[in-house]
Amino acid sequence: FGEPSVNPADAIHMARMTLEFGNGSTSGVLRLRANDGGWKPVHMTINRVELEENTFAGLMALRSLHAAGDITVYATGVVARDDQGETSVRKSMDSGSAGLVTGLAVGSFIGMLAGPVGMAVGAAAGSVAGAVRDYWVAGVGLDFVEAATQDLQPGKVALVAEIEEEWVTPVDDAMEVAGGEVFRRARSELAEAQFDHDIAAFTAEIKALESEVSNLGGNVKTKLQARLVTAKSRLDGAMHRAQRRVRTLKHEADAKAEPLMLQLREAKGDVKERIEDRLKRVRTTHHARGAKLIQAWNLTKEALRV
Repeated sequence: FGEPSVNPADAIHMARMTLEFGNGSTSGVLRLRANDGGWKPVHMTINRVELEENTFAGLMALRSLHAAGDITVYATGVVARDDQGETSVRKSMDSGSAGLVTGLAVGSFIGMLAGPVGMAVGAAAGSVAGAVRDYWVAGVGLDFVEAATQDLQPGKVALVAEIEEEWVTPVDDAMEVAGGEVFRRARSELAEAQFDHDIAAFTAEIKALESEVSNLGGNVKTKLQARLVTAKSRLDGAMHRAQRRVRTLKHEADAKAEPLMLQLREAKGDVKERIEDRLKRVRTTHHARGAKLIQAWNLTKEALRV
């Protein structure tokens, strides 16, 4: 029967987790077989969620397409609206092997789609700043959020997923068979665009204040100097946020590479080539987005030296 995929010494933990799963959820650390033949400890959290038949069919369809290499599924979640119009998060985030980093986009979109109820799974819950952060992290326009929200009528369920695909037909056909309708939008560079805008605005403000300070004296000059210090502090904050964004983009690219690499191990022929191209596209895109932010703050530093 081959070698066991789970360390036999962990059988007692598997038995416990099986019993706990019957009541809804369980977690534990199991030692799984590694590529080198050794054992790798993996922390596992499993939640049991009762879903409508069509929603379950939609999830299974996405997983089947992922297994076949037609798409790569990074994360999924489910939001429902009951007959009274009340919204609930039925399945917050399942990010599989990609981890929490890729699940943030789905969680953020759920936060906006479900309103106050969904804030618990958003990127920054419970505030206006949190709502704006969700908007940035989700990377979709408000028109898309509004369209999806309007379509989520009482009695309906929304399956939210972030995927990588070359063609729309596989997912569209699978969701149609499952009784669903697809709302699709490519994630855009909303956060990077906002950073660019903020850095440009603060830089322009600093330049204007410096010019004015150099031509004034007395109390007016002192007040403007105080404003200048504040503006420079705000610019410094924006540049630090941009630097953190670059690191986030790298983490996201690394996280997305994990499920793609797992798919590559099982793929052959044309499917393998398609996944290799997908992996290259993900890494190239995230690198280019980070490079644009680095260029923006380097240009800003040069401008302020002049």
